[in-house]
Amino acid sequence: MNLKYYVNILVVFTTLVGFSQENLYTSFSIPDNLKQHANAVIRQQSIDILIKSADEMIISEDRIITVLNKYGDRNIDAYVGYDKTRKIKDLEVLVFNDFGKEIKKIKKNDFKDVSAVDGGTLYSDSRMKYLEFTPISYPYTLRFKSVVSTSNTAFIQSFMPVDDYLISVENSSYTITYPEGITIRKKEKHIEDVSLDKEEHIGKLSYKVKNVEAIKLETYSPLFRDIVPKVLVALNEFSLEGVKSKVENWDDFGKWMYHDLIKDTHDLPVSTINMVQNLVKDETNNIDKAKKIYQFVQDKTRYISVQVGIGGWKPFNASEVDKLGYGDCKALTNYTMSLLKAANVESNYCVVWGGDDIINIEEDFASMQGNHVFLNIPNDNEDIWLECTSQKVPFGFIANGTDDRDVLVISSEGGKIKHTKKYNPDESIQIIKGNYSISTDGSIKVSAHINSKGLQYGDKLSLETEREQDRHYKNRWRYINDISINELHIENRKDAIEFVEDVSFEAGKYAKIIGDRMLFTINALNRHTNVPNRYKTRMLPLKLSRGFKDVDEVKINLPDGFTVEALPEDTLMETKFGSYQTKIELKDDTTIYYKRIFIMNDGEYSKEDYDEFREFYKTVARKDNAKIALIKK
Repeated sequence: MNLKYYVNILVVFTTLVGFSQENLYTSFSIPDNLKQHANAVIRQQSIDILIKSADEMIISEDRIITVLNKYGDRNIDAYVGYDKTRKIKDLEVLVFNDFGKEIKKIKKNDFKDVSAVDGGTLYSDSRMKYLEFTPISYPYTLRFKSVVSTSNTAFIQSFMPVDDYLISVENSSYTITYPEGITIRKKEKHIEDVSLDKEEHIGKLSYKVKNVEAIKLETYSPLFRDIVPKVLVALNEFSLEGVKSKVENWDDFGKWMYHDLIKDTHDLPVSTINMVQNLVKDETNNIDKAKKIYQFVQDKTRYISVQVGIGGWKPFNASEVDKLGYGDCKALTNYTMSLLKAANVESNYCVVWGGDDIINIEEDFASMQGNHVFLNIPNDNEDIWLECTSQKVPFGFIANGTDDRDVLVISSEGGKIKHTKKYNPDESIQIIKGNYSISTDGSIKVSAHINSKGLQYGDKLSLETEREQDRHYKNRWRYINDISINELHIENRKDAIEFVEDVSFEAGKYAKIIGDRMLFTINALNRHTNVPNRYKTRMLPLKLSRGFKDVDEVKINLPDGFTVEALPEDTLMETKFGSYQTKIELKDDTTIYYKRIFIMNDGEYSKEDYDEFREFYKTVARKDNAKIALIKK
């Protein structure tokens, strides 16, 4: 190739870029700052919502996204849900190569059409059309256009221009148009740090943002939804499956839900009412009555999802659950509530964002929120919360699912926000009492009695039904090679809310033999190996969602013919993130006692605190790996 060829190529490329500066279908015109940390760039997005009345809404979306690599494929979001009240009016996708040339056009009938719920749902009328597309090269650009009409105005799509990590936004707009007589409420969150234009007057609300750089995921950071710009929107007067309501606050919302969706479902048969009253006739207080009824529900029912029409929010009648023996969270919660009512025990239906992530119902913004339902029993000392979808969770236990968050409590008098139980480190405790023996060949034999409560009890519950328990324990102690489990017994003590494990195992070559010396790690049963990622420049705050406490007491039997040459020093570290303490006692020539207490606190901290937190974890990992040195006598 000669110089003239290279010059021609350069001229062609420069011309292409020049002509493409305003072309949203090619990656060449993306600003460099929007490419940084990005797998995909939203070039332009417009969401236009037309509220025609309290029971008619049209949502139009036009989104152009450039996918830079294979990890950006998951962000094309080319799908639309529909059901009997939500109709797809228009649906189309255009695909362009990196030179801006259209290479594919997908019409509505070419989309995959599937159920919008998983296989655990008994029946549902919710469906989804989605694009199944395999790119042949990167980058590529996709334009997605849809128009949907619905009679349900209870759910207004939020404005959330950035909806995932590693995505940047060039331009995004959101507009709601509505007639006189309709009142719109809004809540703006985290919009102060973006370039935003806002227009608001009677009949119209609009937002525009531009040049939002991609956010890189960092460990131990707040939830994504809690750090990105977002505008929540709701109508004061709305319709849900033909049921109309007027709501301005949570009190109104609770009254609507109770009187329009819940009240008429408490229709237990007389025979069941008589059975319940007979079941609890010997109990002298409401808590003991509730415990018996809760156990009855666990023995009689099973969970299965039901999502048909207003069934997404309205529970099935208690009589149906009583007859069938199954239901979703709404149905089982309502059934338990009806049984308690028959025994004159007060309880309340609650809406919550359920899951391991702690998400609050927005206390100052009444709207359709939450993804789960459970039960509240008012109590003088501390309210009791009941998860009604599980056959194995103890009475009043809600860790790792609905704990430590604001929820909506609904009664005949209205709705109010309450905070569920928080499990403190002293409650979320794991106690290990164990012993191990080191043989002259370096092998180890271990027995351990492990008792877990609180959050750590919840972490162990799945062990009851886990098929490959042996594999679980080998993974738990994966820092020990070639473990052989000898004995294993687990017990879920539901009344005491504690999980008990008795385990014995052995492994060869645990200790390293070098000439006349033997080295082995003193902490064999509960070694902390996680060191948080290091960031040159931490960008996000530090958040520790839940705390815990570990207490380990271990007796160590030394091999015959060896004596201690060196022991690790005792340790005491106290930080705002938690504390760590070890104490090592040489009882005699053949016995060592090792005690360890590790406490982690929950909390929210600045990004500047991250390095100190990482150093704390790093030190714990190093101390947990401390060695004992033995020497032959």
